[in-house]
Amino acid sequence: MTPNTIPEVQHATAAVNGTTLHYVSAGATGTPLLLVHGFPESWWAFHRAIPLLARHHRVFAVDLRGFGDSAPATSPFTSADAAEDLHSFIQHLDVGPVHLAGQDIAGATVYRLAAQHPEDVRSLIATEMGLAGFGLEALADVTHGGSWHIGVLASPGIAELLLTGRERRVLGEWAFPSMTGRPGTITDDDVAEFARTYERASGWQGAVSLYRSMLAEGDELRALARTSPVAAPALAIGGFGGSFTADTLSQVVTGDVTSVLIPDVGHYVALEAPDEFAAAVIAFTGRVDG
Repeated sequence: MTPNTIPEVQHATAAVNGTTLHYVSAGATGTPLLLVHGFPESWWAFHRAIPLLARHHRVFAVDLRGFGDSAPATSPFTSADAAEDLHSFIQHLDVGPVHLAGQDIAGATVYRLAAQHPEDVRSLIATEMGLAGFGLEALADVTHGGSWHIGVLASPGIAELLLTGRERRVLGEWAFPSMTGRPGTITDDDVAEFARTYERASGWQGAVSLYRSMLAEGDELRALARTSPVAAPALAIGGFGGSFTADTLSQVVTGDVTSVLIPDVGHYVALEAPDEFAAAVIAFTGRVDG
């Protein structure tokens, strides 16, 4: 299947930190904005918002190691590795500091980058995002309403055993329908594009590595918050998670957190509500840049 694209972006790859990252870029003026997807996504999570954001920013949307059209993950890695990938990526493009926008399971990756490489980060924007050590692990507790997929992805070999060959059904019949607040906003074409990348050899390994990392890094992230709290301005964008993202950020940044809650939206904010997502980002980055 041919990868999806939109006319507004250019595709490229960057060899960084021992791997190869695929990314798209758009926009010719304005401060740089780096978009980092969650699960079960790729850069395509932002494809509706990118043309709007590119009117104000130079936009880069990257596929994390092992995700999308970046190089498959041939061995396990952690969010610390993924953060160093992004640090090297920003250096490779020579675009720092960036407005850093991450969501979902990319949380620890973007948080580590902002805490350990503050020179890379102009502001931190979190969408539907939590952190291990600050409540995220509870989402793996199925006895109290947590989701089964976290344990499946974090257990060695189980994702390949249960999910391989069923990518479109898993994404199209469970992941997106169960966590979407605006029915019909995520199309069959969207599902096919995301599923295409999980159908690759070792296609689940990016998600497996980050979820396994999530369940083991709580103490480390709490220690990092004590020693290196993020000083950059912060924006929390919430959908069906409500104030969870803002509550998380408030524990790891030194300043105030701007919070935007978008009503009637599920977990996939940039796909479900690209206009409102872009408006929230542009208003915030405009204040920071001003």
